[in-house]
Amino acid sequence: MENRVNDKNLGSWTGRERAQEDTATLFPVRAMHALLDRDPDGVEAGDLLPFGWHWLYFKPCPKRSNVAEDGHEKRGSFLPPVPLPNRMWAGGSLSFLRPLVVGEKIRKTSRIESVEEKEGRTGPLVFVAVHHRIEDAGGTAVEEVQNLVYLRRDRSGTAATRRPAAPEASAWEERFLPDDVSLFRFSALTFNGHRIHYDRRYAQEVEGLRDTVVHAPLLALLLLDAASRRAKQLASGTLTFEYRARSPLYCGEELHLHGGARSADGTVPLWGASSDGGLVMEARWGIVP
Repeated sequence: MENRVNDKNLGSWTGRERAQEDTATLFPVRAMHALLDRDPDGVEAGDLLPFGWHWLYFKPCPKRSNVAEDGHEKRGSFLPPVPLPNRMWAGGSLSFLRPLVVGEKIRKTSRIESVEEKEGRTGPLVFVAVHHRIEDAGGTAVEEVQNLVYLRRDRSGTAATRRPAAPEASAWEERFLPDDVSLFRFSALTFNGHRIHYDRRYAQEVEGLRDTVVHAPLLALLLLDAASRRAKQLASGTLTFEYRARSPLYCGEELHLHGGARSADGTVPLWGASSDGGLVMEARWGIVP
Protein backbone atom coordinates (compact mmCIF):
# COMPACT_ATOMS: atom_id res chain seq x y z
CA MET A 1 0.00 0.00 0.00
CA GLU A 2 2.87 2.38 0.78
CA ASN A 3 4.62 1.80 -2.54
CA ARG A 4 1.80 2.23 -5.03
CA VAL A 5 -1.37 4.22 -5.49
CA ASN A 6 -3.10 3.22 -8.73
CA ASP A 7 -6.47 4.32 -7.37
CA LYS A 8 -8.58 5.42 -10.32
CA ASN A 9 -11.22 6.84 -8.01
CA LEU A 10 -8.98 9.57 -6.57
CA GLY A 11 -9.65 11.82 -9.55
CA SER A 12 -13.37 11.71 -8.81
CA TRP A 13 -12.74 13.87 -5.73
CA THR A 14 -11.90 16.85 -7.94
CA GLY A 15 -14.63 19.46 -7.64
CA ARG A 16 -15.77 18.41 -4.17
CA GLU A 17 -16.74 21.44 -2.07
CA ARG A 18 -17.15 22.30 1.59
CA ALA A 19 -18.44 25.51 3.20
CA GLN A 20 -17.64 26.62 6.75
CA GLU A 21 -18.74 29.61 8.78
CA ASP A 22 -16.91 31.15 11.72
CA THR A 23 -16.37 34.40 13.62
CA ALA A 24 -12.94 36.03 13.75
CA THR A 25 -12.99 36.01 17.54
CA LEU A 26 -10.51 37.93 19.65
CA PHE A 27 -8.82 35.16 21.62
CA PRO A 28 -6.93 33.41 18.76
CA VAL A 29 -5.50 36.77 17.65
CA ARG A 30 -4.35 37.62 21.16
CA ALA A 31 -2.94 34.11 21.59
CA MET A 32 -0.96 34.39 18.33
CA HIS A 33 0.46 37.72 19.51
CA ALA A 34 1.55 35.99 22.72
CA LEU A 35 3.18 33.18 20.73
CA LEU A 36 5.17 35.85 18.87
CA ASP A 37 6.14 37.42 22.23
CA ARG A 38 4.01 40.51 21.64
CA ASP A 39 1.48 42.20 23.91
CA PRO A 40 -1.80 40.27 23.56
CA ASP A 41 -3.80 42.95 25.38
CA GLY A 42 -3.06 45.48 22.66
CA VAL A 43 -5.55 43.80 20.30
CA GLU A 44 -9.24 44.65 20.32
CA ALA A 45 -12.35 43.76 18.35
CA GLY A 46 -12.52 45.97 15.27
CA ASP A 47 -8.78 45.77 14.59
CA LEU A 48 -7.61 44.48 11.23
CA LEU A 49 -6.69 40.81 11.19
CA PRO A 50 -3.05 40.38 10.14
CA PHE A 51 -2.59 38.84 6.69
CA GLY A 52 -2.78 35.06 6.76
CA TRP A 53 -4.23 34.81 10.25
CA HIS A 54 -7.51 33.46 8.87
CA TRP A 55 -5.66 30.14 9.31
CA LEU A 56 -6.55 30.45 12.99
CA TYR A 57 -10.21 29.90 12.10
CA PHE A 58 -12.40 27.37 10.23
CA LYS A 59 -10.83 24.44 12.05
CA PRO A 60 -12.59 21.09 11.48
CA CYS A 61 -13.46 19.24 14.69
CA PRO A 62 -13.43 15.50 13.99
CA LYS A 63 -14.60 13.27 16.80
CA ARG A 64 -11.85 11.41 18.61
CA SER A 65 -13.05 8.17 16.99
CA ASN A 66 -12.46 9.75 13.58
CA VAL A 67 -8.82 10.66 14.22
CA ALA A 68 -6.07 8.53 12.68
CA GLU A 69 -2.86 7.34 14.38
CA ASP A 70 -0.92 10.37 13.20
CA GLY A 71 -3.42 12.78 14.78
CA HIS A 72 -4.99 13.93 11.51
CA GLU A 73 -8.64 13.43 10.67
CA LYS A 74 -9.20 10.10 8.93
CA ARG A 75 -9.25 10.46 5.17
CA GLY A 76 -12.31 10.25 3.00
CA SER A 77 -14.34 13.07 4.50
CA PHE A 78 -13.45 16.16 2.46
CA LEU A 79 -9.94 15.26 1.34
CA PRO A 80 -9.53 12.11 -0.81
CA PRO A 81 -8.55 8.79 0.82
CA VAL A 82 -5.01 8.72 -0.58
CA PRO A 83 -3.39 5.37 0.42
CA LEU A 84 -0.01 6.89 1.28
CA PRO A 85 0.81 7.42 4.97
CA ASN A 86 2.43 10.86 5.06
CA ARG A 87 0.62 14.13 4.32
CA MET A 88 2.51 17.42 4.11
CA TRP A 89 1.41 21.02 3.67
CA ALA A 90 3.83 21.70 0.83
CA GLY A 91 3.01 25.31 -0.03
CA GLY A 92 0.44 27.53 -1.63
CA SER A 93 -0.52 30.98 -2.83
CA LEU A 94 -2.72 33.71 -1.38
CA SER A 95 -4.27 36.90 -2.72
CA PHE A 96 -5.43 39.39 -0.10
CA LEU A 97 -7.98 41.73 -1.66
CA ARG A 98 -8.47 43.53 1.68
CA PRO A 99 -8.00 42.78 5.37
CA LEU A 100 -10.51 40.91 7.48
CA VAL A 101 -11.69 42.48 10.75
CA VAL A 102 -11.41 40.97 14.22
CA GLY A 103 -14.86 40.19 15.57
CA GLU A 104 -16.62 39.89 12.20
CA LYS A 105 -18.42 36.83 10.85
CA ILE A 106 -16.49 35.07 8.08
CA ARG A 107 -17.15 32.23 5.64
CA LYS A 108 -14.82 29.85 3.81
CA THR A 109 -15.73 27.89 0.70
CA SER A 110 -13.24 25.14 -0.19
CA ARG A 111 -13.02 23.23 -3.45
CA ILE A 112 -10.65 20.43 -4.48
CA GLU A 113 -9.08 21.80 -7.65
CA SER A 114 -6.98 18.80 -8.66
CA VAL A 115 -5.68 15.39 -7.60
CA GLU A 116 -2.51 14.38 -9.42
CA GLU A 117 -0.39 11.24 -9.09
CA LYS A 118 3.34 11.36 -9.84
CA GLU A 119 6.42 9.23 -9.33
CA GLY A 120 9.11 10.89 -7.23
CA ARG A 121 12.68 10.04 -6.35
CA THR A 122 11.55 8.18 -3.22
CA GLY A 123 8.40 6.62 -4.67
CA PRO A 124 4.83 7.55 -5.54
CA LEU A 125 3.44 10.99 -4.75
CA VAL A 126 -0.08 12.39 -4.82
CA PHE A 127 -0.56 16.16 -5.07
CA VAL A 128 -3.87 17.69 -4.01
CA ALA A 129 -4.62 21.36 -4.67
CA VAL A 130 -7.44 22.94 -2.66
CA HIS A 131 -8.89 26.36 -3.45
CA HIS A 132 -10.28 28.43 -0.56
CA ARG A 133 -12.34 31.61 -0.78
CA ILE A 134 -12.68 33.65 2.42
CA GLU A 135 -15.57 36.11 2.62
CA ASP A 136 -17.06 38.56 5.08
CA ALA A 137 -20.09 40.86 4.84
CA GLY A 138 -18.33 42.86 2.15
CA GLY A 139 -17.66 39.90 -0.11
CA THR A 140 -14.45 38.06 -0.99
CA ALA A 141 -11.40 39.13 1.03
CA VAL A 142 -8.93 36.27 0.45
CA GLU A 143 -8.37 33.81 -2.39
CA GLU A 144 -6.08 30.91 -1.57
CA VAL A 145 -4.69 27.73 -3.10
CA GLN A 146 -3.28 25.20 -0.66
CA ASN A 147 -0.98 22.46 -2.00
CA LEU A 148 -0.85 19.14 -0.15
CA VAL A 149 1.45 16.25 -0.99
CA TYR A 150 1.04 12.63 0.10
CA LEU A 151 4.06 10.33 0.12
CA ARG A 152 5.29 7.13 1.63
CA ARG A 153 7.12 7.09 4.95
CA ASP A 154 10.92 7.38 4.80
CA ARG A 155 12.41 5.98 7.99
CA SER A 156 16.01 6.32 6.80
CA GLY A 157 16.27 9.89 8.05
CA THR A 158 18.33 10.88 5.00
CA ALA A 159 15.61 12.91 3.29
CA ALA A 160 14.97 14.86 6.47
CA THR A 161 18.60 15.99 6.74
CA ARG A 162 19.18 17.17 3.16
CA ARG A 163 18.62 20.87 2.75
CA PRO A 164 19.23 23.02 -0.31
CA ALA A 165 21.42 26.05 0.29
CA ALA A 166 19.66 29.31 1.09
CA PRO A 167 20.64 32.56 -0.69
CA GLU A 168 23.55 34.30 0.97
CA ALA A 169 22.65 37.98 0.52
CA SER A 170 19.48 39.58 1.89
CA ALA A 171 18.10 43.07 2.49
CA TRP A 172 16.98 42.25 6.03
CA GLU A 173 16.99 39.43 8.55
CA GLU A 174 15.00 38.41 11.61
CA ARG A 175 15.31 35.40 13.87
CA PHE A 176 12.82 33.19 15.67
CA LEU A 177 13.54 30.24 17.95
CA PRO A 178 10.73 27.64 17.88
CA ASP A 179 10.64 25.70 21.15
CA ASP A 180 8.33 23.00 22.49
CA VAL A 181 5.87 25.53 23.91
CA SER A 182 5.69 27.44 20.60
CA LEU A 183 4.89 24.28 18.65
CA PHE A 184 2.32 23.16 21.21
CA ARG A 185 0.64 26.57 21.19
CA PHE A 186 0.44 26.74 17.40
CA SER A 187 -0.92 23.19 17.24
CA ALA A 188 -3.57 24.14 19.79
CA LEU A 189 -4.42 27.42 18.04
CA THR A 190 -4.94 25.70 14.70
CA PHE A 191 -6.43 22.52 16.22
CA ASN A 192 -3.71 20.57 14.42
CA GLY A 193 -3.45 17.14 15.98
CA HIS A 194 -0.59 15.92 13.78
CA ARG A 195 1.77 14.28 16.26
CA ILE A 196 4.98 15.19 14.42
CA HIS A 197 4.61 18.70 15.88
CA TYR A 198 4.40 17.80 19.59
CA ASP A 199 5.03 14.09 20.15
CA ARG A 200 8.79 13.58 20.01
CA ARG A 201 8.64 9.81 20.42
CA TYR A 202 6.16 9.47 17.55
CA ALA A 203 8.13 11.85 15.33
CA GLN A 204 11.38 9.95 15.84
CA GLU A 205 10.29 6.33 16.22
CA VAL A 206 7.36 6.20 13.80
CA GLU A 207 8.05 8.92 11.25
CA GLY A 208 11.85 8.58 11.34
CA LEU A 209 12.38 12.30 11.91
CA ARG A 210 15.19 13.92 13.86
CA ASP A 211 12.83 15.75 16.20
CA THR A 212 9.41 17.39 16.27
CA VAL A 213 8.81 19.55 13.21
CA VAL A 214 7.91 23.23 12.95
CA HIS A 215 4.58 23.67 11.16
CA ALA A 216 4.84 24.83 7.53
CA PRO A 217 2.01 27.36 8.01
CA LEU A 218 3.83 28.84 11.01
CA LEU A 219 6.94 29.33 8.87
CA ALA A 220 4.81 30.97 6.17
CA LEU A 221 3.08 33.27 8.67
CA LEU A 222 6.42 34.34 10.15
CA LEU A 223 7.72 35.27 6.69
CA LEU A 224 4.52 37.10 5.77
CA ASP A 225 4.48 38.95 9.10
CA ALA A 226 8.09 40.09 8.78
CA ALA A 227 7.53 41.30 5.21
CA SER A 228 4.25 43.07 6.04
CA ARG A 229 5.87 45.11 8.80
CA ARG A 230 8.42 46.44 6.31
CA ALA A 231 5.93 47.43 3.61
CA LYS A 232 5.33 51.14 3.23
CA GLN A 233 2.05 50.73 1.35
CA LEU A 234 -0.46 47.90 1.33
CA ALA A 235 -3.73 49.56 0.40
CA SER A 236 -3.04 50.32 -3.26
CA GLY A 237 -3.81 46.88 -4.65
CA THR A 238 -4.02 43.16 -3.99
CA LEU A 239 -1.30 41.67 -1.84
CA THR A 240 -0.04 38.36 -3.23
CA PHE A 241 2.01 35.79 -1.35
CA GLU A 242 3.36 32.49 -2.65
CA TYR A 243 5.34 30.04 -0.55
CA ARG A 244 6.87 26.59 -0.82
CA ALA A 245 8.28 24.36 1.91
CA ARG A 246 11.75 23.11 0.96
CA SER A 247 12.94 21.11 3.99
CA PRO A 248 11.92 20.51 7.61
CA LEU A 249 12.91 22.83 10.45
CA TYR A 250 13.05 21.09 13.81
CA CYS A 251 12.19 22.18 17.31
CA GLY A 252 15.08 24.09 18.86
CA GLU A 253 16.62 25.10 15.53
CA GLU A 254 16.81 28.86 15.08
CA LEU A 255 14.89 30.17 12.09
CA HIS A 256 16.47 32.98 10.07
CA LEU A 257 13.87 35.02 8.16
CA HIS A 258 15.16 36.95 5.13
CA GLY A 259 13.87 39.32 2.50
CA GLY A 260 15.63 40.17 -0.74
CA ALA A 261 15.65 43.10 -3.12
CA ARG A 262 12.54 43.98 -5.09
CA SER A 263 12.48 42.32 -8.52
CA ALA A 264 11.65 43.98 -11.84
CA ASP A 265 8.10 42.61 -11.63
CA GLY A 266 7.60 44.35 -8.29
CA THR A 267 7.70 41.22 -6.14
CA VAL A 268 10.07 40.60 -3.24
CA PRO A 269 11.72 37.22 -2.59
CA LEU A 270 11.49 35.88 0.97
CA TRP A 271 13.04 32.83 2.52
CA GLY A 272 13.51 31.03 5.81
CA ALA A 273 16.80 29.32 6.60
CA SER A 274 18.28 27.24 9.37
CA SER A 275 21.32 28.48 11.27
CA ASP A 276 23.57 26.30 9.10
CA GLY A 277 22.39 28.04 5.92
CA GLY A 278 19.90 25.41 4.78
CA LEU A 279 16.74 26.55 2.98
CA VAL A 280 13.53 25.53 4.78
CA MET A 281 10.99 27.74 2.99
CA GLU A 282 11.01 30.08 0.02
CA ALA A 283 8.35 32.65 -0.76
CA ARG A 284 7.55 35.71 -2.86
CA TRP A 285 5.19 38.57 -2.22
CA GLY A 286 4.12 41.78 -3.93
CA ILE A 287 1.32 44.22 -4.69
CA VAL A 288 -0.82 43.79 -7.79
CA PRO A 289 -2.49 47.09 -8.81
